[in-house]
Amino acid sequence: MDPITHGLTGTMAALAFSDDKDNKRPALIGAAAAILPDIEAFIQAPGDPLFNLEIHRQFTHSLIFIPFGALVAAAIFWLIFRRHISFLSIYLFSIAGYSTHWFMDLITSYGTEILWPFLDTRFALNIVSVVDPVITTGLLVFTVLTIVKSHSGFLRISWIWLIFFLLVGWVQNNRAESEMIDLAESRGHEVDKFVVKPTIGNQLLWRATYISGDRIYTDGIRTGIFSDIKAYEGESEPLIVVEEDFQTFYGTTLYHDLKRFSRLSDGFLVRHPNRPLVIGDAAYSMLPTSLIPLWGVEADTTQPDSHLSFNYYRDTSEEIRHSFSGMLLGQNISEN
Repeated sequence: MDPITHGLTGTMAALAFSDDKDNKRPALIGAAAAILPDIEAFIQAPGDPLFNLEIHRQFTHSLIFIPFGALVAAAIFWLIFRRHISFLSIYLFSIAGYSTHWFMDLITSYGTEILWPFLDTRFALNIVSVVDPVITTGLLVFTVLTIVKSHSGFLRISWIWLIFFLLVGWVQNNRAESEMIDLAESRGHEVDKFVVKPTIGNQLLWRATYISGDRIYTDGIRTGIFSDIKAYEGESEPLIVVEEDFQTFYGTTLYHDLKRFSRLSDGFLVRHPNRPLVIGDAAYSMLPTSLIPLWGVEADTTQPDSHLSFNYYRDTSEEIRHSFSGMLLGQNISEN
């Protein structure tokens, strides 16, 4: 989730344990503690671009790390507020805020290792986009009112607002998944693996990506709210299987890095259609109907003993924006 939403939910959690008459300091502590887990973004390994991807949403996001992460936040804020709040209270606000982070990332689509170090599986509910202005704006309004008016009623409304959109996301995800299964069946495909996730900033337009045999398929599905489901047929590309496509490089750094990237991408690998050396994550693209990956690694087979570079391939051209907005509005994009 984005830092603003993390901060707001951390504030909400801390305020649930604070006195209505003195809520500004608890709000600040809760917000900062909720953002703290993302400090792992600054942990780098020179020469190994995939290291940062692997550590993202890992140990600082694990359930077992919550008490320790909150302790770090509490120690920092005790130096600032020790004359006003006891350490025990600061720790309480810190652990309340820190505890929201894993869940707010879990509801998005990237995947979070909440059971690290016991399990390195990345869990994702795929019901909310990493950035959703509707959810964030509501939380911002009601949280600010809670602080300014010192009234717990607004805090309850903010929690209701969040829970409501989580339920909406769950329903919409299931509707999109059902439509994806129908599309696959209509094509005579047996789905081996799939992922359905919201597109950026909304819960109306979804990206449904599935693997059938040796190919990957993706479609845009607009679930709407008061309208019927509308499907936008997308692209299909050959599935890249590292063990098969790069078997001759077994034992090299290139092979090892491709295996690491495959694990991070849950096996949804395709070759970039315009960049032959790039192996990308097929589950992410600028358009839900496109298999041009949003990011990927450059598999330069002439340098098998070097770490792979990791790059982004964003395209925010007017054509892309027009197609996306057309699908979001439920239009027939072929006529626009």
